[in-house]
Amino acid sequence: MSEKELRNEVAALRKAAAVLAATDDKTRQKALFLMAGAILSNRSEIHKANEEDIRRAKEEGISPSLLHRLEFTDEKIDTAVKGLRELAMLPDPVGKTLMRRELDPGFVLEKKTFPIGVIAMIFEARPDALVQMAGLCLRSGNTVVLKGGREAMDTNRLLCSIILEATAEAVGCSWLLGIESREDVNALLSMDGLIDLIIPRGSNSFVRFVMDNTRIPVLGHSDGICSVFIDESADIEKAIRISVDSKCQYPAACNAAETFLVHRNIASRFLPLFADAMRDKGVRLHCTDEVLEYIPDGIRAVDSDFDTEYLSLECAVRIVSSVDEAIEHLAEHSSHHTDAIVTESAENRDKYFKLVDSADVFCNASTRFADGFRFGLGAEVGISTSKIHARGPVGLDGLMTTKWLLSGNGETVAEYSGPDAKVFHHKDLI
Repeated sequence: MSEKELRNEVAALRKAAAVLAATDDKTRQKALFLMAGAILSNRSEIHKANEEDIRRAKEEGISPSLLHRLEFTDEKIDTAVKGLRELAMLPDPVGKTLMRRELDPGFVLEKKTFPIGVIAMIFEARPDALVQMAGLCLRSGNTVVLKGGREAMDTNRLLCSIILEATAEAVGCSWLLGIESREDVNALLSMDGLIDLIIPRGSNSFVRFVMDNTRIPVLGHSDGICSVFIDESADIEKAIRISVDSKCQYPAACNAAETFLVHRNIASRFLPLFADAMRDKGVRLHCTDEVLEYIPDGIRAVDSDFDTEYLSLECAVRIVSSVDEAIEHLAEHSSHHTDAIVTESAENRDKYFKLVDSADVFCNASTRFADGFRFGLGAEVGISTSKIHARGPVGLDGLMTTKWLLSGNGETVAEYSGPDAKVFHHKDLI
């Protein structure tokens, strides 16, 4: 569409945002259940569209990691629908009272949650992400512009149509807009008077491009260079199981581990078993010279391997002499997404939790748990490595803002000023 047409569509979203924000909880719940049912009943049509996207992507030589993300299998459809239904049953995020304080008798200040407004989400070739994002915006009372990867064009176009048709009876059909071209994205970046927040999900260079070319607030993360540190006190069997899951359960995900740090005192016992387990899964290991002594068939690592998000069955492995050296490594190389420690030492766990500056820091658990659905958030629009507004998996709370609401009885500032001023008693009511 032309830039003028797109601006008119987004302006309509802005008007619809005020209406959606005022809907009651049951209305938005109903819309989510309608969305879930429509996706299930249109499963065969969704598969046909997805198969066409996959055929075209293979002809164009798409990478294996992107192809994996593009596939909208029965399992992914079922998971997306389950997420919508669980999202519907979460407490209403709109209008929650976060604070109530009496400034003076009968003079009450409240802080409540409200939807952000119009959100633009730009994401990679993942049709399931479209369902999650649409569901989260609907549940939180936000209208949304969705721009998926070109590779998933047919699937995303169909999903937007199914979702809008299904939810029209509950919330109308002006709360979601699907766009497809790069020109549309460039136009969106200039609509700072109409769009309240942009959430990009993609490569580091793309996220940086968005940040550098808009005045609209941007929430997102770039690379997912996640790590697992095997401490000297780690239980070997537990460490192997966590390592394999972190790397292999879904290697194309942003929360898959890309770096493994191993304490020198456990290296001789851990690394040969680790190599066997990874070899069985087809993982290519980029190893420092010291690690190669234990894994002779590994690939000699170069410095850039520890700054690489492989998104495939590859990872980098290094030996460190202490938990402090592991933390120092992360300070230099981590993307501050998700980093885990495997340890039986409460002291080292606590040190890791305090000093590793990442959105998610885990102990004795796979990095793959960094996910809004697994956190009980219903779903997520992405994982934020920002320290402002929202950090980690961004679910409903991350799509809310707040208002201060003050109810009085004719009070004036003059009454609380000067030598005979009334005194606030600031009594917290909740």
